[in-house]
Order: sequence, then structure tokens, then C-alpha cells
Amino acid sequence: MKAMLLKSANTPLTLATVPDPVPGPGEAVVKVHACGVGLTIHHARAGRLKLDYPRILGHEITGEVVALGAGVTQLKAGDAVTAYFYLTCGECYWCRINRETLCENFGGYVGRECDGGYAEYIKLPARNFMKLPQGVDWKQHAAEWGVVCDAIATPVKVIRRARVTPNDTVAVFGAGGGLGVHMLMVARWARARKVIAVDVMASKFEACLKSGADATVDASSGRVAEQLLELTGGRGVDVAIDFVCSKQTLEAAQQSLGKGGRLVVLGGHGQPFEVNPRAMLQKELELIGSRYATRQEVLDSLDLVARGEVWPLVTEKVPFDQAESLHQRIEKGLITGRAALIMS
Repeated sequence: MKAMLLKSANTPLTLATVPDPVPGPGEAVVKVHACGVGLTIHHARAGRLKLDYPRILGHEITGEVVALGAGVTQLKAGDAVTAYFYLTCGECYWCRINRETLCENFGGYVGRECDGGYAEYIKLPARNFMKLPQGVDWKQHAAEWGVVCDAIATPVKVIRRARVTPNDTVAVFGAGGGLGVHMLMVARWARARKVIAVDVMASKFEACLKSGADATVDASSGRVAEQLLELTGGRGVDVAIDFVCSKQTLEAAQQSLGKGGRLVVLGGHGQPFEVNPRAMLQKELELIGSRYATRQEVLDSLDLVARGEVWPLVTEKVPFDQAESLHQRIEKGLITGRAALIMS
């Protein structure tokens, strides 16, 4: 099969021919129709994450089951599927209580610890493939259905972790990125009172407003907390969601919180930051970590999209042999929302 290979850290992806995958016991092989391209994948391409090389990146797939290994009964040839990003055991305490992102036997990530979806075919444990809802036009919209498993599911989990209600004002840091734009959508879907987009690139604000933001804050001015307080009449935001997680964004997010505010941390590589313990105490603030999504949250997100309540924003779709040019644009922060590779 053809695949885009990453041969070493921070080198261009190259088109190569590699052996077709063959499913072993408990595994399945899927023909890939599209694969989303997000910042998490780009961090691997850029050498910021540890990998064994060569590696085929990518996990946000839409595909069709073509082969099954021994013992696989939950799938059949022809099923339309996407993939669950985490390699989990399904048997430990955390998996059993539907919190797989804390799996005690965590095996890593699709596209990092095993080959991913930047290829004509992908082989994974059968339990990592999740069926798309019946009746959806997944072939016509393969790119959009592929990114749901991450770009929509991650914000759905954040909404639940942060307990967002219709009384809450929500600020999204890094709002113009692939997760940020969809976080705006999901916050609007959750009926948040007010949704504020925070980003350093004003060129992305139009898309943020169309995606659900009521207001925008240009973070390049360095007055983020002050602007958020002004937009809330001095009250502060109820929920700050940080997809950047630099020292500057985390501290600004914490300073912008009002009474009972929640800061959700889930982006970038994370940098140490300072908080004001007195403010934490007096305002009863909460610091919340959120990793990816559970399998149920992915299924819920697929159903949400199938019902037409949200729709992923994929602004760039290119043939899969042009993956490297797409990653160059991501490195420069030039893509709003998600991008995708089209295999067929």
C-alpha cells in the first residue's frame, strides 16, 4: 500500500510503498478514505513527541472494514468506522467505569505507538474501531466524519468535566485552532450564556464568530485577563478552557475567572505556571485536567453530528500525498479549524 512515512524527527513526510497490513487475532484492517490533520499529529511530525521510526501518523480516520482477524465478532466487512485514539486495555478499573483515558495499562496512541491513518489501510485492535451512525453520508463527507472522534469528542468531554450550564460564560484560549473552533461550537450547543474566543491571530476571529463565539479577545495585546473582565462587567468568566497551556495563557486564564470559576487544562505541552492561592480560596476556583474523550463520548459525538446539532469545520482538504505541505501550514498557524487528507 501507499503511505506517508515519517522517517525521523522533524523531517518531511515522504510517500512510500509498504506491505499491506494483515490482521492478527482480535484485529481488523480498514481501508482509509480520509484522515484528519490536527496539532496533536503535527507535534509528532515536528519531533516534539517521542516516536519509533519510521512511523505512519494519523488517527482521525473515516474508513471501511476490509479484513478481520480471528475472534473479531463486533465488526463485519463493509462497516463504516472511525478510530478511538487511545490504546487501552478495556479491563482495568478505569476502563470499566468508563474513564479509559486513565487506563492503568495504557498502550499509547494510534499513529504514535502503532501505525496510523496516513495510508491506504490501517490495522488496529478491533475494539479501537467505532461504527459510524447508520444512514449518514460518510463517503461524501469523509473528512468531516473522520475528525469527529477528536475535534468534537474532546470538547464534549470538556463540557462535562467543567459542568458548563446555560448560566456560564466560557472563554476559549486558542479558539482559532482545530480544537478551539469546535470547542466554541460545543459550548454554544451546550447553551452557554456567553462564549468568548481568545487567540493571537485576529484573522481567525470571523470563523470563531461563525462557529459560536459572541465576542473575541486579541491575545497579542497582552491584556487578556483585563479584556475578559471588561467583557463580563468585572464579574469574570465561569469557565476558561486553555488549548495553548503556555505560562502566559494559563496565568491569564486563572486571573480572568470569577467566583466559582473553573480552569480546564488540556492543550499544548503544558508549562509550569503560578496561581494566586488566596484567589483560589476566596473565589473557590477549580483547576481541572481533561484528556481526550472516553469511548462513550466519541459515540455521543458521532450521534450529535448525525442529528445535525453540530458540524465539524474542515477548511482544507488535500490529496494524501500532499500531507507535508499541510503540516507546513499548521506549523505557521495558518489553518483555522481542522484540515484533512483525502485518500480516495
